Amino acid sequence: MEHVERNYQILEKKMIDVMENALEFGNELIDRELDLGVLDALIKPIIKSFYNYWRNTDAKQGTLKQIKTTLGSAKYLCMNGNSSKDNFNKIAEQNFYKYLEGDQVYRQCKKNHKNYKKLKEIVKGAFISKIEESMILLKVQDQVEDYECLVRSAFKTKEEAYRVLVRQLNDTDECIKIIEDDLSILKIPTGKSILIRTLRKGFDETRENMINNLDTIYG
Repeated sequence: MEHVERNYQILEKKMIDVMENALEFGNELIDRELDLGVLDALIKPIIKSFYNYWRNTDAKQGTLKQIKTTLGSAKYLCMNGNSSKDNFNKIAEQNFYKYLEGDQVYRQCKKNHKNYKKLKEIVKGAFISKIEESMILLKVQDQVEDYECLVRSAFKTKEEAYRVLVRQLNDTDECIKIIEDDLSILKIPTGKSILIRTLRKGFDETRENMINNLDTIYG
């Protein structure tokens, strides 16, 4: 099972790199939004301070917890040789709340809001999908040295990789749409519209970059 450990390390590094890049990109976007806005000079530093705190604590710690939980669940199923539907469902159910605790829906949204249950269901579906996709990547036995090689070995065509990627992106998109439709679900005390607008712009640009990156991987 050396290939599982090797692939785990490749995936973990890639997921952490993506997280770091996304948080840095988000920082650039929030600066842009604040510079373009017409907010009171006293409000801008409050929003910026909140974002910096969120980025360095909730977002980073939460995402690292999600990465560990997702890859840990997938690795356990691969290493123990029993990835039957029943066992898969059992492991996913056991670990979902660990994953949820790291999710920003859980951390930043009101649990008693009418739309929270819908968000939670989407997050659970996303977690299950990520375990499934991680297992495919962890099981690759070909000689691979980096993430790009790993993806090409796991998904033989760009179209297949695209379907997997879009499934992940659609889950995030649905969560953002629910929040956009009713900002009252957020626990954030001020600057909700700026923060969700930044999130939307960041997601849309990241989605485009990730899809375009498939051309590089399969070029």
